[in-house]
Order: sequence, then C-alpha cells, then structure tokens
Amino acid sequence: MTQECEPADRTINYVEFLTGDIDAMKAFYGSAFGWTFTDYGPSYCEFSDGHMKGGFAGGESSPSGGALVVLYARDLEACQDAVERAGGSIVKSIFDFPGGRRFHFTDPEGYELAAWTAA
Repeated sequence: MTQECEPADRTINYVEFLTGDIDAMKAFYGSAFGWTFTDYGPSYCEFSDGHMKGGFAGGESSPSGGALVVLYARDLEACQDAVERAGGSIVKSIFDFPGGRRFHFTDPEGYELAAWTAA
C-alpha cells in the first residue's frame, strides 16, 4: 500500500473548471484523455488524469473559459495574510468544504486563484 504525501507548500496542486454541464465535461475528458472521475454530489466532480487531480464545479460556465488554479498551503491563514500583504485581494474568505478549507483571491492582474489546506 502506498502512502500519500502532503502536497508541497504553496505550489499548484489542483485545477478547477466551472461548467454548466458536468456530464458533458466528463464525457469529453474521459473519451479524449482517459481521465477518471469521482462524484461529490450533483454539482461537483473530481477528475484525475493519472498525475494531477482537479474538479468540475457545476452551476455556471466560466465567462472567460479559464480554469481556477488551486495552490496548497500548510498554514492557510498565513498564506492568506501573505496574499494580502503582497497586494492580492480576497474574494472569498476562508471556508470549509469536504476534505479541507480554502479561500479565493485575485492577483494584481485580476486572475482569480484559490489556496487550500486539508481538514
């Protein structure tokens, strides 16, 4: 049995795509790239490409077509403080989700990213 390691601190760890149709996304990426999926309720599905994981978040499509890049942080509060000190803007304060906690922020160019930590 292999033991999962903690992700490296403050590195890209996950990518999330907003979508209006999770089933269509699963069909496309499963067929085109062989990705596998784990459903977490009707509005969220995690994917794995065999190397990295990400997710399809339902409800609406991204107006820009961009993905949400998610970084891992061992100390989420310290990471949020660092983002703010560096000039980033918090757009979603720290919140709980199944498996952990995270917050969303924008960088100086307006790109939205998120940082998370395990529960």
